Amino acid sequence: MSALTLSLTDINLTFGSTPLFEGAELSVGEKDRIALVGRNGAGKSTLLKMAAGLVEPDNGDRFAHPSARIVYLAQETDFAGFDTPLAFAAAALDNPDAKHLAARTLEDAGVDVNADLAKLSGGEAKRVAIAAAFAQNPDVLLLDEPTNHLDIAAIAWLENTLSQFTGAIVVISHDRRFLERLTTKTVWIDRGATRTLDRGFSAFEEWRDKLLEEEKLERHKLSRKIAAEEDWVRYGVTARRKRNVRRLAELKAMRKTLREARGPTGDVAFAASQAGASGKRVITAKKISKAFGDNIIVQNFSVEITRGEKVGIVAANGAGKTTLLNMLIGRLPPDSGEAAMGANVELVTLDQRRAALKPEMRLADAIADGRGDWVTINGAKKHVAAYLQDFLFAPEQWRAPVSSLSGGEQGRLALAAALAYPSNLLALDEPTNDLDLETLDLLEDMLSAYEGAVLLISHDRSFIDRLATSVITTIPEKPGGWRRYPGGYDDMASQRGSEPGLETKARAEKKQKSKPQKVPPQKTKQKLSYKEKYALETLPEKIAELEKAITEHRSALDDPSLYKTDPDRFKERANALEKAEKLLAETEDEWLAIAEKAEAFPDT
Repeated sequence: MSALTLSLTDINLTFGSTPLFEGAELSVGEKDRIALVGRNGAGKSTLLKMAAGLVEPDNGDRFAHPSARIVYLAQETDFAGFDTPLAFAAAALDNPDAKHLAARTLEDAGVDVNADLAKLSGGEAKRVAIAAAFAQNPDVLLLDEPTNHLDIAAIAWLENTLSQFTGAIVVISHDRRFLERLTTKTVWIDRGATRTLDRGFSAFEEWRDKLLEEEKLERHKLSRKIAAEEDWVRYGVTARRKRNVRRLAELKAMRKTLREARGPTGDVAFAASQAGASGKRVITAKKISKAFGDNIIVQNFSVEITRGEKVGIVAANGAGKTTLLNMLIGRLPPDSGEAAMGANVELVTLDQRRAALKPEMRLADAIADGRGDWVTINGAKKHVAAYLQDFLFAPEQWRAPVSSLSGGEQGRLALAAALAYPSNLLALDEPTNDLDLETLDLLEDMLSAYEGAVLLISHDRSFIDRLATSVITTIPEKPGGWRRYPGGYDDMASQRGSEPGLETKARAEKKQKSKPQKVPPQKTKQKLSYKEKYALETLPEKIAELEKAITEHRSALDDPSLYKTDPDRFKERANALEKAEKLLAETEDEWLAIAEKAEAFPDT
């Protein structure tokens, strides 16, 4: 066990009348890799700030080893007073003259040390903040959503840098794959308390679900015990004489325990208001191109998207994902070529709803656009307060201003606003930003069940992999080149030969095949993806068709006159039979593998 570097013990903190923490704990050893997880609003960022010494608890103790250098990276960094990345990074060092260290770290992060800080994009600014944190040579890194605003190439750089980091890490992130690859310990904040799993995030969700099921069973047992005791109070022989004071006191205590127990936070009731079915062809694009000056964004791209498809769009920042999406949905005309939507398409875009959120507006106005306090969801009229409750907002919040919400809550509100409108085509630009992991699960389930088509831009590799039926991404070394790949994110990366933005790294790895390669950690079993659910439903029909074809081929080959009268036809039949039998075996194996996985996750 590594030596203790940082700890929080018996932490209590209350905001207003609501306790945020009651006896929370956090212990960080010198080489720990800790995932700090919990629902939006559970207090993850607050606990991290207490670990950094930036927030004082009402009660409890904080210990930090006297020689340990603890560096905290906030979700958003204030660059006020600094003109360049180098000036910002150097200012955080004990010796401001050691600019060479700051410069080298910034260059490793792909940052221009003399760039104008005020003009950097969100992703570039995040890389500056991360590089400045590393330049301080910390013993403990406290990271709050470090992958926010980063593209896939930058996330890969961060993963690689952290994997080589020799100190301790405590990280908050909604990026499953990032947490799976880096963490070896998980701390779960749940209803004011912390629970620790001495394994990485890959084992967390199964462990959490088991704990919640056991807790539900215990509450059920307590309820039954209370019911039995109440029956004794009313009808027992002792009750007709002198009441047993001790037993009555125990009953009162049990009632109090059950009454004051804080159950798990409810699940978001994601449901899209669906319009009638569109035509089979939802979007058709033929050789569309777009350029801004000499910068070619899209060149001669063609695609057809049909009803029910879930299409992911992934690429490095600045590649033109949003531009491509806007051309496909008719929001931006191409320079050449044509893009058109099919018959009866009802489009809803998430970005439009998120941009419409104003700090001063009521939550109800965000949902109903100020046209009253009622919305119609799938034909049923519903008050905005009730609709907002489906998205975990308290009934009284419908009158509250948007400015009172956290980043995660605003993300949920934007989704609620978008999904309130009838649609059969959803265009979602980074819908996973700021959402907690449980809410991401529910969003994935809703989109999987959505009967219309979905266009989805996201840097969340796991989310794309589990949902998408195909992925559109850039073609390496071809300016403006885009291509569609069948399958999810991992399928795309395998067919493409590299992840978007990592082509240089992929080529370097090919040149060093003799060197031992890092084996990625094995993933724990996960619930069925949309593709697997679809395959489970459709593969039996495919198997039946193959069996029918095999029977027909064998019947034809059984005719002894076929070889004599038409040897070429006989050869074609024989080859077709061999291919069909091989494909049948592969299809049956695929169906059996998915069916076995489905048995392990019967609720999916």
